[in-house]
Amino acid sequence: MSTPAQRRCVQVLNEALHEVFAERDDVFLLGEDILDPYGGAFKVTQGLSDAYPDRVLTTPISEGGLFGVAAGMSLRGFRPILEIMFGDFIALGMDQVVNGISKFREMYDDQVTVPLVVRTPMGGRRGYGPTHSQSLEKLLLGIPNICVVAASECHDLRGLVVNAVEDDRPVFLIENKLMYGRSSRRPEEGHVGGLAVRETGARYPALSFSGTDFSDDTATIVTYGGMVPVVLEAATELILEHEIFCEVVALSQLLPMQLDPVLESVARTGVLVTAEEGTLTGGFGAEIAARVQELAWSDLRGPVRRVAARDGIIPSARPLEDAMLPGAHDIVGAIVALEAVRS
Repeated sequence: MSTPAQRRCVQVLNEALHEVFAERDDVFLLGEDILDPYGGAFKVTQGLSDAYPDRVLTTPISEGGLFGVAAGMSLRGFRPILEIMFGDFIALGMDQVVNGISKFREMYDDQVTVPLVVRTPMGGRRGYGPTHSQSLEKLLLGIPNICVVAASECHDLRGLVVNAVEDDRPVFLIENKLMYGRSSRRPEEGHVGGLAVRETGARYPALSFSGTDFSDDTATIVTYGGMVPVVLEAATELILEHEIFCEVVALSQLLPMQLDPVLESVARTGVLVTAEEGTLTGGFGAEIAARVQELAWSDLRGPVRRVAARDGIIPSARPLEDAMLPGAHDIVGAIVALEAVRS
C-alpha cells in the first residue's frame, strides 16, 4: 500500500472529493464528461458518479450555462463544485463570474453567499496547443470578492479541497496538468529533499523553502502551482553549480494575495524574482513586484525580475512550446544576472 508521500496527486484530489461528498450532502459536482467510467478528462472525479449518482451531474458543452447554474445552486444553499475541463475555457464563463458570482454577496449587503468551487486544470508542457495549454490565472486576479488558489505537489491537496468547499466565497482551485501524474511531495520532518520548509497556518498555506535553514539566503523566488517543481529544480542547480542559495516562496492563495511570507523573505534576502507559467505582461509577477516595491522598497537591493512565458500563443510542437514557456534555466539566469549586478 502506498504511503501519502508516494500517492499521485490525482489520487489525493480524488480521495478528497470523495471525503467531502461523504461528509456533506449539500455538495454537488457539475461538469463535462465527469460520469464513470470516464471520470473526467484527467480522472480526478472517478468513482463519484457511481457512489453519488444524484449529486454528480454531467452537463452540455456550455461553460456560461454551467457557471450560471452553479451560481443559482449556491444562492439556494448548496455547495456546487464545477469541473471546467480545461482552464482555457473559463473565458466562456467570465460574464457570470465578473457580473454575477463575484458581486452578489456585496450587492445584497451580505445577506447571501455564493459558496461554489471551480476546479480547473491549467498549464502547458503536454503539446496540447494554443487553446488547451494556457495559464490564465491572471485573468482572475483583478476580480474582487473571489478567491484564487493554486495547488502544487508540495501543498496539502486534501486540505485545499476541503477548505475550498467549506469557504463561503467563490473559490477557483487551479490544478496544473503535469501535477496530476506526479507524486505528492509533502514536507517530511520539515524538509522536501535537501531544502528546509516552513508552512504558514493560513486556510490556504504558503510554503517557504531554503537551502540554509533560512539563515543565509541571498535571493527570494516567489512562485505558485505548476512552476513550483521548476523553481525548486532551479534552486537546487543554483546551489550546486553557482553556490547561490535562494529562498523559494510557493503561494497557494493568489487572491486575495498572501504577501506576508513574501515580505518576510525579501526582508532577509533583499532580492526578488517572480516565476509564473502565464504570459509576462500584466501577470502575477507584475502584481507581486508592484506591491513589494510599494511596501518593502527599503529592503530591496535592486529591481524585481520577472520570469514568465513569452507574450504569444503556445505552439503545439514540443520544442517550440518549450521555448515559449519558462524553464529552470530562465530562473537560474535571472538570479545569476542579479548576483552579477550586486558583485
